[in-house]
Amino acid sequence: MATSKKTREEKTQMSEIDAIYNRRAVRNYTSQKLDKSVIHSLLDAAVQAPTAMHEEPWSFVVIQDQDMLNRLSNSVKALIYTEAHNYPKTQMKHLQDLVNNPDFHAFYNANTLIVIYSKYHGPFVAADCWLAAENLMLTACAQGLGTCVIGLAVSALNTPEWKTKLDLPSDITAIAPIIVGIPASAPPAVPRKAPEILVWK
Repeated sequence: MATSKKTREEKTQMSEIDAIYNRRAVRNYTSQKLDKSVIHSLLDAAVQAPTAMHEEPWSFVVIQDQDMLNRLSNSVKALIYTEAHNYPKTQMKHLQDLVNNPDFHAFYNANTLIVIYSKYHGPFVAADCWLAAENLMLTACAQGLGTCVIGLAVSALNTPEWKTKLDLPSDITAIAPIIVGIPASAPPAVPRKAPEILVWK
């Protein structure tokens, strides 16, 4: 048991706190495909997340087929047009600029998309799945990988069309689509606001 733990720690390339402060949204990837063992290590870390009432509501879909990723990207872009009115005006213009750019790919040419789904329904399901997503992203960062949440893909993934294409049941819900890959370049540091403390009694 101690040996197994030591082996896992040796594989970690940075401390937990370093991973938290170094994680960035990566939107530029190399063409190198991730091995199954790497993806399994990310999923194993994801399911260690806190979960309300030990429900563990998450399930995962891994897409590495490039043709499928391209078709899904086209679906995402098509839905942006129909859902643009749901966004604030400043975001709407940014989204329209993205869609009008012929070079824009919803998954930034990453060759692995991991989607966290749930067939459960309840007040804490989404929170549990996002906690699992954070575990996955921090572990990827610690291994020298890049990730980015692609929130724009949620609507497309939840359409009957894409549930059928992915052989998923109709009652399952896509919550957190995350691209993973080897960064082509290191993204710059992004400043964060100091914590806003509303009350401290």
